[in-house]
Amino acid sequence: MKAVTISLFGFLLVIAAAIISFCDGNSKVLCIGSEGQALLTFKQDLIDRSNRLSSWVEGEDCCEWHGVFCNSLTGHVKELHLGLLSTSPDAYAPAAEWDAYFRSKLGGKINPSLVDLKHLSFLDLSNNEFGGLAIPEFIGSMKSLTYLNLSWANFVGAIPHNLGNLSKLHYLDLGINSLFEAKTLQWVSGLSSLQYLGLSLANLSKATDWLQATHNLPSLVELHLSGCSLNNGPSPISVNYTSLAVLDLSQNMLSSVTWIFNLRSLVSIDLSSSGVEGMIPSGFQNMSSLKFLDLSWNSFSSSSTLNWLSDLNQLQFLSLNSVGLQGNFSSAIGNLSSLTHLDFSNNQLEIEPKYLESLCNMREMDLSNNTINHEVSEIIESLSRCSLDRLESLNIAFNKLSGHLPNQLGQFKTLAYLYLNRNSISGPIPFSIGELSSLKVLDISYNRLNATLPQILGQLGNLEHLDVSNNMLEGNISETHFSNLTILRSFWASNNMLTFIPNPSWIPPFTVKVLD
Repeated sequence: MKAVTISLFGFLLVIAAAIISFCDGNSKVLCIGSEGQALLTFKQDLIDRSNRLSSWVEGEDCCEWHGVFCNSLTGHVKELHLGLLSTSPDAYAPAAEWDAYFRSKLGGKINPSLVDLKHLSFLDLSNNEFGGLAIPEFIGSMKSLTYLNLSWANFVGAIPHNLGNLSKLHYLDLGINSLFEAKTLQWVSGLSSLQYLGLSLANLSKATDWLQATHNLPSLVELHLSGCSLNNGPSPISVNYTSLAVLDLSQNMLSSVTWIFNLRSLVSIDLSSSGVEGMIPSGFQNMSSLKFLDLSWNSFSSSSTLNWLSDLNQLQFLSLNSVGLQGNFSSAIGNLSSLTHLDFSNNQLEIEPKYLESLCNMREMDLSNNTINHEVSEIIESLSRCSLDRLESLNIAFNKLSGHLPNQLGQFKTLAYLYLNRNSISGPIPFSIGELSSLKVLDISYNRLNATLPQILGQLGNLEHLDVSNNMLEGNISETHFSNLTILRSFWASNNMLTFIPNPSWIPPFTVKVLD
């Protein structure tokens, strides 16, 4: 018995030594030659205007190429990461920046040589430009795939049903493509391992089986069907999305979604612009795991109550933008201490400022275009009780706010966006506003602000957009007002009594796109 033990131990030492030798940098496993050739053939049909694939050179180890990942033991290509990761420039970005962004997108055709990558489990071609190209049928034969992302790539035509053959898929995103459609979703019912399904903006108006086809997927965690022209269709007797946590049915024509209330595992629901009508269902109050709820842009009854909100104490994101609500909603949000994002804009709602004191985690708050009739200082002071170091965006525009801006305003060091326009705020702009070092947008237009424009505004080095127009400001604007505004892009100051006569030799530290 002892001899066997020694022999086994020796055998294990040999195996360990072999593994160490195998993993040593000097004996690195190289790319399989035939797979490297398949990738080069694939590259030949692509349009790569920014040379993203310049490292793809014949004779070089394909495992070192951009976006290619190999199995370190076998050398087989296992993952292709060719999605464009960079986000699009903002609306004010120069044309050259936009051109560089579009040039970085891959285009052309997708060569069937990908089929030769027998061990490929991960394929990401998202956020590219394959305009006018249908999803190739051959992708449905790549049965090793567990991850497939073809979203935001401008594919067109019908979704190939043979994607349903990819039984190992955990992740499938075909969303945000052009003129994309499917007459049935029966093909997804065989994807028993699927955890993520994204078909947003695909035309599913004829796929009346969408609910039946998806609700039996046992592993499904996220379902994204935004903008798919869905209607309710025939509902199943019971819906058993046993694992579903994230549901996005926004921008559809559903009218009723009562079946959702059986899905107690949901943590995120997006029903914005989904066609839901009538009273806001109280069934939401039993969904105690919810962290994200967006019901905006629906036609709810103005007499709907919000009492059900008080039970959702894990809620972090809540949007009831443009749903026709009226009345006082204060007590409904008083217990929602986990909220980080709140949007009640475009209703006819009132609020008692004291209920804002408990919203200590608030980062973005939009109460614009309502009937809030309080002094602005009450709102600011209530928020300053515990959200000073978190609040990033505050929008209370288009209300009935009055009174003076308080000095506490300068204490919100993380505030980047402040909209107080279209109210009846009076008095001077407090000097403490110059302490808002993170501020990017300041809009206090269409109020009754008077006195001078504080020179300390010139110290807001992150300010991009400033609007003080249509007030009663007076006096001179000097170059000091702009001394540190190096990234200012728009400045509105019309309909005041301000005078600006710059020195002829003055060179502005910024390049303004809009000046009024």
